[in-house]
Amino acid sequence: MVNSKGDGEKVTFFGGIALLLLGYFTYGKYVEKVFMPNYERKTPAYSNADGVDYVPMSKTKNSLIQLLNIAGTGPIFGPIMGALFGPVAFLWIVLGSIFAGAVHDYLTGMISIRNRGAHIPELAGKFLGKASKHVVNAFALLLLLLVGTVFVTTPASMLHILIDQKVALGVIIGAIFFYYLLSTVLPIDKIIGRLYPFFGAVLLIGTLGVAVGMFVSGDAAKIPELSLTNMHPDNIPIFPMLFFTITCGALSGFHATQSPIISRTTKSEKEGRFIFYGMMIAEGIIAMIWAAATMAIFDGMTLKEMIAEGTPSLVVNEVSVYLLGAVGGTIAVLGAVVLPITSGDTAFRAARNIIADYIKLPQNKLAKRLYIALPLFAISVVLTQIDFNILWRYFSWANQGTAALALWIGAMYLYVKKRNYWIAFIPAVFITYMVFVYILNAQIGFRLDLNLSFIIGIFLTAATIGYFYWKGRHNRQESINVDEEAA
Repeated sequence: MVNSKGDGEKVTFFGGIALLLLGYFTYGKYVEKVFMPNYERKTPAYSNADGVDYVPMSKTKNSLIQLLNIAGTGPIFGPIMGALFGPVAFLWIVLGSIFAGAVHDYLTGMISIRNRGAHIPELAGKFLGKASKHVVNAFALLLLLLVGTVFVTTPASMLHILIDQKVALGVIIGAIFFYYLLSTVLPIDKIIGRLYPFFGAVLLIGTLGVAVGMFVSGDAAKIPELSLTNMHPDNIPIFPMLFFTITCGALSGFHATQSPIISRTTKSEKEGRFIFYGMMIAEGIIAMIWAAATMAIFDGMTLKEMIAEGTPSLVVNEVSVYLLGAVGGTIAVLGAVVLPITSGDTAFRAARNIIADYIKLPQNKLAKRLYIALPLFAISVVLTQIDFNILWRYFSWANQGTAALALWIGAMYLYVKKRNYWIAFIPAVFITYMVFVYILNAQIGFRLDLNLSFIIGIFLTAATIGYFYWKGRHNRQESINVDEEAA
């Protein structure tokens, strides 16, 4: 079971963590400078205050909620499955987090603040065209339903294993659904704002415990150094599969659905870099720790068999107990359970907000919130009957498709304002190309030959770039109002 290779110097692991932190203070500062936050501008938390979704909250609370919102099982399950590719996964986590994921999160959060807390479909309609609003609305809702469903089944699976199956899985799923319903329809400061500090403490203790456990046990010496060699047991190609395996730990469109939740509770634009860019960097660090622990403890074939046997939940449990023992392992598993629960609840909340904005239904009354929420939960209950691995594949594609759209929105915003739009344009082009190649080649897509998919993907990406410049010039000529005036 245990990987016995190596007596590494851990340069890749510590270097990756150092680069992530450096990225926040350097490139994150540059991205902030490009955006030009206005510290005096009234935010939607005040201008649109309604006591339900628009509620001013502290920077500390907002940043913690943002981290827990965006860091579902993605920065744990994704790196565990990404570890099958070998240490090349570290490269995507570090570079993806700094130059793509954190830029994506910052721009979606800040542009939402500038547009009265608008969600991504509304922003897409404004910057990319009216038809885009409907496409992105469907994409975002599909993604959120898949996320909500995956983040019911995965924490339930981990808890089921943790308590040695002494409580029926269906009962655990039902309890999680009930919590999600409450957190979806009640004011954001009543449950989410109060419980998340405790959830955050469990997460941090568990994640740090895994990191420390690696070094105390001596397994840290087995963390492999950087290599571009594809080590996947099934020889699955790195391009495009790695970028759909590790999503939340590097770049994730799901974050674009979550940032507007916090854009509605942020007190000042000066807090944006810490809340949006900084929490993506923190998520990258979590991903690095779990990828490193997985590679250090398991060889590729054993890891593949464990994932196939019990989803990554089994790996989380094995890693935690192996490194920290029964008590410490339980805390670490609970920390891993916290992540999907604190993303699943806000996934449904975001879906409610998006539908409410789309059909223009005020959310000041509980009955109106239930009117939207209950059908969402009914659909999700049905989706829980689908195999996890199939759900994850669809989630991954919808996730990165949404990320591409969000980055194009960010690039368009900066293009219209005649600022350095390349910070969003370059990652947008890259992930768009990967999205096209993936769906052309994948079993859930068109099943074309991979080489042919690469070629067709080039033309489709070029067409997307052409549309971007055509629409951008049109937006400049029309002088669209990129920043809405405060209500």
